[in-house]
Amino acid sequence: MSARIGYTLMTEQSGPRELVRYAAAAEQVGFDFEVSSDHYSPWLTSQGHAPYAWSVLGAVSQVTSRVELMTYVTCPTIRYHPAVVAQKAATLQLLSDGRFTLGLGSGESLNEHVVGEGWPSVHVRQDMLEEAVEIIRELHTGELVTYEGEYFRVDSARIWDAPEGGVPIALAVSGDASIERFAPLGDHLVATDPDADLLASWDAHHTDGTSRKIGQVPISWDPDRTVAIERAHEQFRWFAGGWSVNADLPTPAGFAGATQFVRPEDVAGTIACGPDLDELAESVRPFLEAGFTDVALVQIGDAAQQRFLDEAAGPLLEKVRALA
Repeated sequence: MSARIGYTLMTEQSGPRELVRYAAAAEQVGFDFEVSSDHYSPWLTSQGHAPYAWSVLGAVSQVTSRVELMTYVTCPTIRYHPAVVAQKAATLQLLSDGRFTLGLGSGESLNEHVVGEGWPSVHVRQDMLEEAVEIIRELHTGELVTYEGEYFRVDSARIWDAPEGGVPIALAVSGDASIERFAPLGDHLVATDPDADLLASWDAHHTDGTSRKIGQVPISWDPDRTVAIERAHEQFRWFAGGWSVNADLPTPAGFAGATQFVRPEDVAGTIACGPDLDELAESVRPFLEAGFTDVALVQIGDAAQQRFLDEAAGPLLEKVRALA
């Protein structure tokens, strides 16, 4: 089966009305699925946005009819209680007629510290995530649930509008330890690096071939390569830190300070920038060769988003699918 190519609704760089408009256009262009970030803050102040992802996705479910939808990814442990995430996901699955996948991860301080509950160590965050997945799974049966865990309690809760079969869950993983822990709990994998060994480890727990492996690749298309590089540097240089750093910085100011010495040429060395569609398509190749079944593209910046969808997205999709 050929890889599916998705479009990213980047809530950090666009307002809610724009995101809904882009989502409809991306479906018309031919993208197979759409993923939405779920942030309380942008990575950098220059991005300038952070609308509520679940309201956006609810609206998107009504202006699209074919593309699959997904959170990429939601943290169901601090800013949200897992019982609330279960209700939101169930509702969105019904609104979208079964097109929704719930992407979950252990989160970043940037978005979770805002409720004043602190930022636990990675081991605690993973313990919390495991409990959260258990709660969400139980609630999606539509049965009455009471749960007493180390981190969460649920008291006589029920999802009254529960989709038949629940909601597929994709879990963000980063290494063998997290694979061993979370592969049995998740239907699909989310990963940030094109690591074939990681995917093979996941597949050892999912031998029926139905589990999706979902990745994401940023690009900066613009007719002017210099403009594309400048935009990527201004809005996406946070990407250079890697997730081990990104998970723990609490504010956009912190990301600005941590990336103050990242140069435009550094960003251009890691993110494909400019009008060359072959170059942009080639940046997806490592994920395809590693065995990812789904790759979502991130067009950097709001300023060129509609033009990208109108002029470049269609031909770029053809080139990426030719690689796949």
